[in-house]
Amino acid sequence: MAVKSIAERLAQKQREISVSEFFERNKHILGFDSLTRALITSVKEGVENSLDAAEEAGILPDLYVELEKLSRNEYKVIIEDNGPGIIKRVVPKIFGKLLYGSRFHSLRQARGAQGIGISAVVMYAQLTTGRPAKIRTKVKEQDVAYEIELMLDTKKNKPQKVRDDFVVWDKEHGTRFEAIVRGRYVSGKQSVYEYLRATAIVNPHARIEYKSPNGEHVIFERATDELPMPTKEIRPHPYGIELGMLMKMAKYTKNIKMVSFLKTEFERISYRVAREICEKAEIPQDMKPKRLNLEQGRAILKAIKKVKIMSPPTDCLSPIGERLIRKGLKNVLGDLKPEFYCPPVTREASVFAGNPFAVEVGIVYGGDIPADQQVEVLRYANRVPLLYHQGGCALTVGLEQVDWRRYGLEQRGGRGLPFGPAIILVHLASTKVPFTSEAKDAVANIALITEEIKRGLMACGRKLRTHLNKRKKRAKTQEKFEIVQKILPEIATKSAGIIHREVPNLDRTITKIMDVIWIDESVEFSKKRHRVTIDVYNYTPTAKKLTLHAIIPNGNLDMDSVNPKPSEVKDSGKVTWTLKRIPSSKKEEISFTLSGLDSDDYDETELYVSGINPKFIIGAEPLPGDWDIEVREFKRLEVDEAPEADETPAEEVDYDEVDEELEEDSYGEQQESEAY
Repeated sequence: MAVKSIAERLAQKQREISVSEFFERNKHILGFDSLTRALITSVKEGVENSLDAAEEAGILPDLYVELEKLSRNEYKVIIEDNGPGIIKRVVPKIFGKLLYGSRFHSLRQARGAQGIGISAVVMYAQLTTGRPAKIRTKVKEQDVAYEIELMLDTKKNKPQKVRDDFVVWDKEHGTRFEAIVRGRYVSGKQSVYEYLRATAIVNPHARIEYKSPNGEHVIFERATDELPMPTKEIRPHPYGIELGMLMKMAKYTKNIKMVSFLKTEFERISYRVAREICEKAEIPQDMKPKRLNLEQGRAILKAIKKVKIMSPPTDCLSPIGERLIRKGLKNVLGDLKPEFYCPPVTREASVFAGNPFAVEVGIVYGGDIPADQQVEVLRYANRVPLLYHQGGCALTVGLEQVDWRRYGLEQRGGRGLPFGPAIILVHLASTKVPFTSEAKDAVANIALITEEIKRGLMACGRKLRTHLNKRKKRAKTQEKFEIVQKILPEIATKSAGIIHREVPNLDRTITKIMDVIWIDESVEFSKKRHRVTIDVYNYTPTAKKLTLHAIIPNGNLDMDSVNPKPSEVKDSGKVTWTLKRIPSSKKEEISFTLSGLDSDDYDETELYVSGINPKFIIGAEPLPGDWDIEVREFKRLEVDEAPEADETPAEEVDYDEVDEELEEDSYGEQQESEAY
């Protein structure tokens, strides 16, 4: 009998590994690396599924989450929603088969796209407790609900039915998921409560009810009835295509000509662009795509880089929006009573590797937020909170690259997380979030993404600095006002009594001492309208003229209510008034009405001034360099055109760095004008 060779013996040991077996042995990759995190991940995957299902059906999500402690480190996780329900035949595959889902091949913004999440919870439950998961679901068209208990056959990556039946359920439609898992319940920053709280902030259209193992009952009420804008699926963009993917697409396409293949399979390629690509790649336009070889494929990729192609459309994205970010923060963080909600910033969509993405940021400052700690960072990707691996995430890297000392926060060395009474929100919306792992805890450090985050935070930081400057100047001037307006009249009254004369008019004297333009604003909400009044007081000894600029929510301004009429109104919401002459010790009043906003949507107007030395102004900031009008005392700043999608973006003008130069220039010109 011949002795088997070593190679033959080794060959006999080789076996196919199913995807389920792989993740079963490497559950840490999916976010089950500790008992604490395993419990959060189990809740997270269920909540994401419920939110996605309800939104895709056009239903305002109503979620119930419960954790029931069964024994030491063993919990029952219950997640119930009011979604459209799931038809019977696909329930086992959705919950009992890894890499089964509806969004993996779809290029549009979505929470989950890998088809791993909820089935991984089923696998983790049977691995750690040996118990099956129970799913109850009901669609609107049926009178009864379908209920199934199942496990996951990790050898074959197939659902294994334990029991199923039809049951009576008094719900019109929805799904209930139950799984018993090993976990550890904790409170604090990385807890189930904090995850649900963070979820409620960026999903203000959802109502989330939570019952903890300790019996605590919390409800995050719905803050808006507006569902997120539905996203549209797009085709791959040529700037993000790789050689292997191009060859695969060419092999399986139904098109019989190369120009038709390029036109129909890729986004933003017309027949004209397709012909230009073929010409530059020296490939016949009528060549069959199936005959494309590697050299020709490389030639096409090189040609694509030489051809100007529009960026992909952005209707595949559904950013939260500035108004709903503010509403979500106010709704959930109300107990902290922050001093200032910085107007959130939503950046224009950009593209990395052919994938559209948009960055959104918001800052909450002051109030009851601790001032002696690092700021709290709320990180999100496609409306999903990221609780772990903060240090290695692009969202944190972009934040750390900002010099927060410019904006009133403490930051040692100008790098790292700042300290101060602030909460900073960063959200990345994309058709393909480049997560660092399947656990979806951190975003890969891609330069273009971190740069967009940095720019958004700087824009938001400028608004925070404006608020802090206003507050500081107001406090200082208010103290001076109180002294002057209280002491001088008393001195004048007593002096007049001593010399037996009338009390003099002190207006001129007070204006000489104060020597400021005081801009005060009041906002009142009544009958579903905001009534805004801006008073411009001239506490200087001479008449003054200035131009006042305001940023007002676009589409909400009632033009008939504006008094006096503005000199300019832009579609972007920028409104300008030219105040030609305000006499000494007099005031000019500006008023307008906003409609279509909730009461807490508007409490302060961004105000800027030009045409006057900023040192005289209290209550508004000098007009920044990025305001798109010509202003005499400010330098005209030119910004480079937008870059090609596959290039590093041209450096934006840093208006923070030019602020001091602009102020010095305007002050010098003002002195020359007065001297003349």
